[in-house]
Amino acid sequence: MRQISFGIFFSVALSSVLAKTIMVCIAFKATRPGSSWRKLVEVRVSYYVVVICFFIQVLICVIWLSVSPPYQEFDHHSYPGKIIIQCNEGSDIWFYSMLGYLGLLAAVSLVLAFMVRTLPDSFNEAKYITFSMLVFCSVWISMIPAYLSTRGKNMVAVEIFAILSSSAGILACIFFPKCYILIMKPELNCRNQLAKK
Repeated sequence: MRQISFGIFFSVALSSVLAKTIMVCIAFKATRPGSSWRKLVEVRVSYYVVVICFFIQVLICVIWLSVSPPYQEFDHHSYPGKIIIQCNEGSDIWFYSMLGYLGLLAAVSLVLAFMVRTLPDSFNEAKYITFSMLVFCSVWISMIPAYLSTRGKNMVAVEIFAILSSSAGILACIFFPKCYILIMKPELNCRNQLAKK
């Protein structure tokens, strides 16, 4: 349940970032005169992206549980003289499919945000999204060799570290600039200032 809840909750977080990135792309394409993108500038598009991405991850997890459910395993080899009872995730293919889907969501968000990062600053959060996805991807790419080379309770520690550091990276890169303006430079948070930029 630890792996599945992690996959589902992270898919909601990453699909929300992806929906935000897609809305930034659509909003700037819709500003062109006579653009057919105008009809897509709705809140419903973001909801659809989040719901569809969430249900794909849920489907992967349900198939994983029905085809190869986790089971209890006794580890006699990691620590001599001790028997460690641990959870075997079942099928490695479905576990890595779940992680790969999260990587796909992060990669698509990164590519889209990178493409629109040069649009006007006042209304564009693509730079922050790009940095947050770079942090997320770099943490998880560096976590994979560490995860594969550890055994026993250390695997859980590596996974928890990756989850916490990637979550902190997303939150810091997206929300720290906003909090900085709200707390330290409130004069920049007004309509006139945005119009000047």
